[in-house]
Amino acid sequence: MEGPLFTAVVPATTANLGPGYDSVGMALSLYMTVDVKKSLEWNVHYDGEEYADLPADDTNLIVQTIQDVAGRYNKEVLPHALHVTSDIPLGKGLGSSATAIAAGIVIADRILGLNLKPIEIARIGSELEGHSDNVIAALLGGITVTYFTSDELEIIQLPRPTIGVVILVPPKALGTEESRDLLPKELSHSEAVAGNAASSMMTTAMATGDWKLAGRMMEKDVFHEPYRKKLFPKFDEIRAYCHEIGAYGMTISGAGPSLFIAVKEGTEEEIAKKLEKEFPYYKGIATTPSPIGSTIKKDAS
Repeated sequence: MEGPLFTAVVPATTANLGPGYDSVGMALSLYMTVDVKKSLEWNVHYDGEEYADLPADDTNLIVQTIQDVAGRYNKEVLPHALHVTSDIPLGKGLGSSATAIAAGIVIADRILGLNLKPIEIARIGSELEGHSDNVIAALLGGITVTYFTSDELEIIQLPRPTIGVVILVPPKALGTEESRDLLPKELSHSEAVAGNAASSMMTTAMATGDWKLAGRMMEKDVFHEPYRKKLFPKFDEIRAYCHEIGAYGMTISGAGPSLFIAVKEGTEEEIAKKLEKEFPYYKGIATTPSPIGSTIKKDAS
């Protein structure tokens, strides 16, 4: 059987990290892998029942992204077959849509020979996703801090954080739009000032490697956590238990419904087991930050 032309590998992400709303993202060492082959028509095959309901034709998000990138550069892209395997839970706050968009961008770049610069792929990804935190972390890796508007994009990429990560995943998925509908249209000036200060302090602490401080600031979000926490069974009890067992901090992963817990490097397996035992409604996933973003491997040319 003929092998793939090449393979795209894209990491999962967690975003916001508390008060870094729509601006701070972290790539995680859970990956989606896409084997790309020649085909007479677009066909997308996913391994695993979790992905069975996703479109298998040219309405698939990965394919739509490939075609969008081609259109931006006045190129025509021929159909390909995509075989997708993934460690990333679908609809569980780990950037599954951003991962699909990131995959589509790097696949289009390779097929069309565009040789896009990182800032170009970041701009395309942010425009397609509608915000920059998840998709830029998926494309570039590490921790990314971004400022994104319709006409401006600024990115700072922090070094690989020396932490372990535990993700608590509930059995039910949650749509981003459903989660966004819970947010208020306005915040008071004093609330916005406090949230901004917490975000600034958190990202500075991350940059200097002070994860004890970063973890404390992570839990001072005013932008979304107070309005979304009701979606999480035993949210306050989980946070208190995380403090008890030595975690740096706990927050909502992206728009939910998973929880992100920053822990001391090397303790993630132990803490995941403790949390899963104490709160069996959730599945505990032990992982680490991914220092690399989206990559192309097995290039046959």
